[in-house]
Amino acid sequence: MPAVFNTLPGLEVSVGGITQSLARLWEGEPGDGAGAPSEFRAAQMNLVLHLGLPTTAEDGLSQFNAAVRFTQRYPARILVLCPRPEGGTDQEMRAKIYSECFIGRSRREMSCIEAVILSYPQEHRAYLEDQVSVIVEEDLPVYYWVHRMSQVHSIAGYQWLLRNSKRFLIDTAVSTPEARTFAWPRPDGFRDLACARLLPVRQALGQFLSAYEPRVIVRDLRTVAVAAAPAFAAEARVLLDWARVRLKACGAPGENGPAYEISTTSPGTTSSLELAFAYDDRRRFLWRADFAQGRSYCESTIGGGRQTLPMTSGLLSAEEALGEAIFG
Repeated sequence: MPAVFNTLPGLEVSVGGITQSLARLWEGEPGDGAGAPSEFRAAQMNLVLHLGLPTTAEDGLSQFNAAVRFTQRYPARILVLCPRPEGGTDQEMRAKIYSECFIGRSRREMSCIEAVILSYPQEHRAYLEDQVSVIVEEDLPVYYWVHRMSQVHSIAGYQWLLRNSKRFLIDTAVSTPEARTFAWPRPDGFRDLACARLLPVRQALGQFLSAYEPRVIVRDLRTVAVAAAPAFAAEARVLLDWARVRLKACGAPGENGPAYEISTTSPGTTSSLELAFAYDDRRRFLWRADFAQGRSYCESTIGGGRQTLPMTSGLLSAEEALGEAIFG
């Protein structure tokens, strides 16, 4: 984890001097009639990115950059937490500060953001949370993004964040399985970034299937099957769960209803993700996507006649998924 802290951009400062150092970042140059950059700070929230111990330097930088791109649309103060394993000889907490401004069509459309990066030994969780409570912008909501925690139950030790965060964000594609069953303080505040990334797919499938009456979609439905390339296993699970909920809303029975299956796509296929319905009366529905090519294909005989529709298809970017998870 020290490698992650060292890789992330920013100016290293003393932990006790974070607030003063941030204030100096926004001071205008003497005689600068254009005004200080602080005029363009309009933070709407605090985004806390908690990087788990398995996070590599490259991965940590990628998540940090996604957070920065997110703030171009939704200005925020970013706080990045980089834990170090227990039992280390270095017990010092280290800090960096970082700022960046984004200019639109004119300087008056400029927005500025700031980030604080903390590297800490896990033994000092209590002191860390004291620092977090001071660093976050007061009176603004806190969104807590946990990335690659090796032991999700260890989040229970960060009580200030659990009590004060409006939403909890985890990407189940890179987390341990228990992330989905962790006892969050407010379960309605939990958001899965894998589900958020899948928004365009869910919208496209919903739009296509809305052409059929719900009772026709679920009549004689025998199996609902999702197949995915290994890299999209989390999205496959989300898609199957979504299909189960939507089909139940259409009238599909829970018990003695269709079988729900999930599998891996055949080796050599270009499919990233597939969804198929099979019926007792030989009707069928198939959606297949190739995310690398940005395209998908629907084929259906649900209504009796055969319908086909080629479509563009893809997943939301990391910053777009953050926006969907936070505001969706």
